[in-house]
Amino acid sequence: MQQPSGAPIVEVTRGDIVESVHHVAACAATPRGDIVFAVGDVETPVFLRSTAKPFIAAAALAAGVREAFDLSMHEIAVMCASHSGEPFHVEAVRSILRKIGLDPSALQCGPHLPYNEGAAHAMLRAGDEPSALHNNCSGKHAGILALCTVLGADIATYLDAANPAQQAILAFCARISDDDPATWPLGVDGCGIPVYATGLRKAAMAFARFASLTELAPRDAMALLTARDAMVSYPEYVAGTGEFDSVLMHAAGGAIACKAGAEGVHGVALIPQGLGFASKVVDGTGSRARAPVTMGALRALGAPAAAATELRAFAEPVVYNRAGRAVGAIRLSADFAVEQAST
Repeated sequence: MQQPSGAPIVEVTRGDIVESVHHVAACAATPRGDIVFAVGDVETPVFLRSTAKPFIAAAALAAGVREAFDLSMHEIAVMCASHSGEPFHVEAVRSILRKIGLDPSALQCGPHLPYNEGAAHAMLRAGDEPSALHNNCSGKHAGILALCTVLGADIATYLDAANPAQQAILAFCARISDDDPATWPLGVDGCGIPVYATGLRKAAMAFARFASLTELAPRDAMALLTARDAMVSYPEYVAGTGEFDSVLMHAAGGAIACKAGAEGVHGVALIPQGLGFASKVVDGTGSRARAPVTMGALRALGAPAAAATELRAFAEPVVYNRAGRAVGAIRLSADFAVEQAST
């Protein structure tokens, strides 16, 4: 598969020197796919990874899992999540499993320590071993198991692309990005489920539809609305304490729904504007470059959240040495602002 190309727009400085540069491709689009601005290659397919989780959850909602199992909004939020394994995340996933009549052994995402340092240290001090519940994708997997149960599909093979639950998910995701699932490049995500690739323009269009709820079949729109409302109502369930997505949605006060994905992918629904934004850090180092790019895009698009005090540290993160001394910064290059102004 062709590799996407990006523009060198994120700089990592040390002292007065630019030490590293990250290339980024990004696009803002309308619900019809009209480009508002673009940086780099926005047509070559990229794996959306966990950025697609709100759409995966919405596919389950469209099939009726909320009504079938009386799912709460915070449980729906964790279905959309790449959570950090804090106790409230684990309990929300456990609650979904209880409601669908399964136990954690049904999860096939694999265990890892919580991403939240406090939660991880607490486990280690207690001598506890992590389970699949602590996997950052466990909420998504619980939602897919709920979808299997509603559809009468085999829960043992829920990771298989041929499983009716995965077929329903791929069909839903294809509808909202105007793709053909039969021709999609598919891979296997880090948690084991099928992952699809689409261009950043189409990804931005899908997030614009997530924002506007237009250009959609009524049932799909209602499912996306429920997922969106859950995310913005319970942003801490979507990522975790102090995590960029949770802080951004909290600061935006219901005006933004956003979701990060592995390998430097990010998707944002700007709800009042009815626009979508999608980006990919080409070298995959999303932890350094993702937030400055998204914050720059929000400024370019006139989103009020871009000025929120609690987001300043994400817009231009400080580089610290081991002793805690500030020695540099991660910032957008001047070329990014010029490129936005000219489009």
